[in-house]
Amino acid sequence: MDSSWIEHHRGRDGERLGWIRMDGEGFVAVDLLGRERTGIVDWETAEAALDELGIGYLAELYELEVEDDRWLRVRVAEVTADVITVKQDDGGAVGAPQIYYPLPFPAPTSLRPLRR
Repeated sequence: MDSSWIEHHRGRDGERLGWIRMDGEGFVAVDLLGRERTGIVDWETAEAALDELGIGYLAELYELEVEDDRWLRVRVAEVTADVITVKQDDGGAVGAPQIYYPLPFPAPTSLRPLRR
């Protein structure tokens, strides 16, 4: 993450929702996975985009491309400004092995929302 990015927090509870980065005379909203969520917009529009997005997308199922062009179902386990950790989805099975994959920030294109 670029140190010039400005953290954006939800007003009511202070939850970090992402960052806003300058781009020329405008701003771009960046989510917790490091992905741009707007084009170049004004400050208020960038804030509103992150507020509307929230953090619910982190709870969704994703898929991660691993060796041999295989795709695994994963869930986001942890997100920091340095690393994104995903966990192989075990369907909630008790006692299933916990398999984690650390990914760089921003999230690589090998991590994508699960296509249903």
